[in-house]
Amino acid sequence: MGLTNAQLRDHLDAVAAHDPVVAAAIQRVGYPEERIRPTGYRTLLRTIVGQQVSVAAAASVWAKLEAELGEDMHAGELLARDFDTLRACGLSRQKQGYARSLCELVAGGELDLENLPQDDEAAIAELTRIKGIGRWSAEIYLLFAEGRQDIWPAGDLAVQAACGKLLELSERPSEKQTRALAEGWKPYRGAMAIFTWHAYANPAL
Repeated sequence: MGLTNAQLRDHLDAVAAHDPVVAAAIQRVGYPEERIRPTGYRTLLRTIVGQQVSVAAAASVWAKLEAELGEDMHAGELLARDFDTLRACGLSRQKQGYARSLCELVAGGELDLENLPQDDEAAIAELTRIKGIGRWSAEIYLLFAEGRQDIWPAGDLAVQAACGKLLELSERPSEKQTRALAEGWKPYRGAMAIFTWHAYANPAL
């Protein structure tokens, strides 16, 4: 389960206790709301479905997949469908390749999403074995579904931009710089990531 509202407040308060910049930002924009997703392969499949399309388009494809595969969407059910059937649901050739990669790893027992390594980097390495799941998608899964408290998606443009605003930098920091800037927020970088998304478009920051 992802980080709850109570955990987010506790973790952000812990950061704010030794970082006056964060403390002041919380005063201006308030606490973020929790972002929780279920653990398991359906959440990763939905991530693949939603890549590079609008929220509405992704919801439409997902509804068609549920109608075709059943609400549980077992990995074996997707693997049993042919190209044209999945195409009719709205999955492009590329996304079918990604979805099959995920389902093959799950159905074959090579990827156990209920027992990922406790080490974050090792868990990211496991998840990025799936075609179409890069580091960012893996980090989002570990943060929103598993609630890992120190995940820091430094490659996210909104995280970078919000860090720039928060720290009053002259330009948006790079991924490397964003990673370095968050060193002092360990071990609560997950809550800080959610806070940066919350603060990103807030005119009060």
